[in-house]
Amino acid sequence: MTRNKRYILALSIAMIMAFTAMAQQSEHFLAAAGSPANPKVPISWNRYHDNTLLEEIYRKMAAEHPNLVSLSSIGKTVQGRDLWMLTITDKGQGEADRKPATYIDGGIHANEIQGVEFALYIAWYITEMHAAGNPFFKQLLAEKTFYIAPSISPDSRDHFIHNPNTQNSSRSGQKPVDNDRDGLVDEDDFDDLNGDGHITQMRRKSPYGEYIPDPKDPRRLIRAEEGQRGEYELLGYEGIDNDGDGLVNEDGAGGYDPNRDWGWNWQPNYIQGGAYKYPFSLPENRAVADFFLSHPNIAAAQSFHNTGGLLLRGPGAQEDEPNFTRDDIAVYDALGKKGEELIPGYRYIVTYKDLYSVYGGEFDWMHGARGVFAMSNELWNANFYFNRQQQGGGFGAAQADQYAFDQYLMFGDGFVEWTPYNHPQYGEIEIGGFKKNYGRLHPGFLLESDAHRNASFVIYHAYHTPKLEVADVEVVDIGGGLKQVTAIIRNDRLIPTHSAHDIANKIEVPDVVSLRGGQVVAGMVVENRDLGITKEQRNDPANIRVTNIPSNGIATVRWLVKGGSKFTVTVDSKKGGTASKSL
Repeated sequence: MTRNKRYILALSIAMIMAFTAMAQQSEHFLAAAGSPANPKVPISWNRYHDNTLLEEIYRKMAAEHPNLVSLSSIGKTVQGRDLWMLTITDKGQGEADRKPATYIDGGIHANEIQGVEFALYIAWYITEMHAAGNPFFKQLLAEKTFYIAPSISPDSRDHFIHNPNTQNSSRSGQKPVDNDRDGLVDEDDFDDLNGDGHITQMRRKSPYGEYIPDPKDPRRLIRAEEGQRGEYELLGYEGIDNDGDGLVNEDGAGGYDPNRDWGWNWQPNYIQGGAYKYPFSLPENRAVADFFLSHPNIAAAQSFHNTGGLLLRGPGAQEDEPNFTRDDIAVYDALGKKGEELIPGYRYIVTYKDLYSVYGGEFDWMHGARGVFAMSNELWNANFYFNRQQQGGGFGAAQADQYAFDQYLMFGDGFVEWTPYNHPQYGEIEIGGFKKNYGRLHPGFLLESDAHRNASFVIYHAYHTPKLEVADVEVVDIGGGLKQVTAIIRNDRLIPTHSAHDIANKIEVPDVVSLRGGQVVAGMVVENRDLGITKEQRNDPANIRVTNIPSNGIATVRWLVKGGSKFTVTVDSKKGGTASKSL
């Protein structure tokens, strides 16, 4: 390279850096309300990141927000990738594992890739808004912890992004499975016949076909009407009979459902399609379960899926209805109804009643085995194409909208035009259809908007994990050298320190309210303060075990104490954190 060329290159780089720096200076823009205007970790929310870029973002977040973010691996996948966990809290305001926590994940069904972006958006948004000095997030991260594992099926995420796939594959993990029981594994996957990176549809002209081109959009096939002769037959997704068994695409990568592997109401594959060998037979799920078991401060949980525009709660199966009592349902209902308000078009529903039955599902395990208030959002809905709240006409109308949306708002970028192909089994066919990144997934310009609304719901859920306060301490001299010390512990949030299911099954240890100062002679829970009804705790009376501090409610305890003039009352709750008051 000549000296002049080197000079021009250096000058160009310097100018680009100068313009970039100018663009990042706050005097050159007006901040949009509700967004971090000058984030420390800039991210474009109109695209989908593979594992390499995700890890780069995680590390940047930890480096740029060392007072808030810790990055760790909680385990390995089938293919040896790390399962990354972002622990987010204000480290200067107490230990992360002693604060009420919310667990968030995405991508257990790896083709549902926007779930990973939405989980990552939450991590990014709460840290950047905290860094920008937003008072709400300053307080939130002082009091709460977020455990965010954006991608819990990273093997299949990279498989979806970097390999030809349909909109629906690969839902499975990447552990090889003999789906067709011929002694071979993953030997007859989809084939990208036209080499465009997408697995689209095959169709063939036939005088016996059932379909004709739609007069409004010839890219689309519609059923011929009665008395009308069809022109085409549909042959399924791109592929050939690789193993000569007379079937096409019958044994692709994996072949199980990671969201049917959890150890709650698990059923074998012949009852619950997609179940693997036994509960927690998959290392990714075992790693998440182990993390839960070692973090009893998790009080709320959220997983992201697609599609449907739904806010789901359990139970996944009707048999679990008794595990959802009136008190717990009241909390779920309050969260779900707020979610419908924050995310227009999404509906709050019960999984088995309003969707389908799920055995061995993730959030059922979280509620059933850990007593956590867990929900799942099914992201994206065809109604959003033209911002309709109600969609009439069923599947046909929704599909027509999909074609129109691609034509007028994405200018054909979501569709592979039909092209001829000579198929080794089917002869002369045509290949075309919607790309893998369109249909179940958000178009780029709608990705951030829906991510933010879903984030607002999850943040609301996290905000309503328990917030405990020693609200009042009363000391009364009752004579004989004794003082009566009464303390009221208040929970100012929707979520109690123990769900009703937790209490019924003794999942988590009781909360403990302790008194320091003087000699404790007796300790008791006050069941009715007005009527003076108490229940004495004879063993270890200084540390009163409280079954629950309810939703937006109180618990009252009392001690009889000899001596002492200064007293400190402390409450210690696994899911509610700690609080104290001295007088």
